[in-house]
Amino acid sequence: MLVSWIKAMRPQTLPVSIAGVIAGTGCAVWCNKFNAAPALLCLLFAVLAQIASNFGNEYYDYVKGIDKKGREGFRRGVTEGDISPVAMRNATFCTLALAALTGCAMLPYGGTELIAVGIAVAVFALAYSAGPFPLSHHGLGDITVVIFFGLIPVTFTCYLQCGSWEGLNASLPTSVAVGLLAANVLIVNNYRDADDDKEAGKRTTVVLFGRKAMSLVYLLSGITAIAIAFILPVWRGILRLSFAVPMLYLLLLHIKNWRKLIRNSGAALNPLLGDTAKVLLFYSTMLFAGKHPTKYI
Repeated sequence: MLVSWIKAMRPQTLPVSIAGVIAGTGCAVWCNKFNAAPALLCLLFAVLAQIASNFGNEYYDYVKGIDKKGREGFRRGVTEGDISPVAMRNATFCTLALAALTGCAMLPYGGTELIAVGIAVAVFALAYSAGPFPLSHHGLGDITVVIFFGLIPVTFTCYLQCGSWEGLNASLPTSVAVGLLAANVLIVNNYRDADDDKEAGKRTTVVLFGRKAMSLVYLLSGITAIAIAFILPVWRGILRLSFAVPMLYLLLLHIKNWRKLIRNSGAALNPLLGDTAKVLLFYSTMLFAGKHPTKYI
């Protein structure tokens, strides 16, 4: 039973939520405003919110008849009978409640305006798969990921540590890059499930635009994210060569993953989910490790 719950958390994709917090913390370091307490709270909130979304996705896709036994993707506990639907529904809301409590602990660092952000995160965590208009079923999953795994976690992690928006000129472009790489994880997932999704009436971007078009989006998103890193203000004063070498490696790794995407199908794409998430985590870690206190120019 424990193994089934761990699988339902989809640990291979959790680096997606972790990466945004790491990148946002890097931006705070650049502003000489690193603060461990809000950074850890942001990390806990991000992971809990993603797990709640993953639980909700499994429960609501089961309720709507989207999932079926023997699917190409990772084993779904509810669909396969390992976890009861009621237990998964309860786990979804309990995890979301824990995320909300964590969010309340952030209020001393960010003020009451964070309440609106927390509500938006909770609503979209459920709206991704639930409700009369589930976002992931209407081609809106990708943009949702860019916003809630890129823009929001990176900029607000930096904001909470700085106590102001002084690092926005670094955190905003960083958040776009992180969001694009996070969306690539979803593209792999939808690329693998395109046939099943089409049959079930789930209109992901891969179903809408086709595998060839979305594989190109996957490739260009990674290249764009790496290009953004070179124009970030946080890299002023850092030797370009010391930065370019690991970025070149990351680019080659991304292209290697893209080749796996276009050459494989079905369950053979499962490892690529984790590989794509690792590229994002590596990217964010590099930005964090390379950032250093500097002055605005």
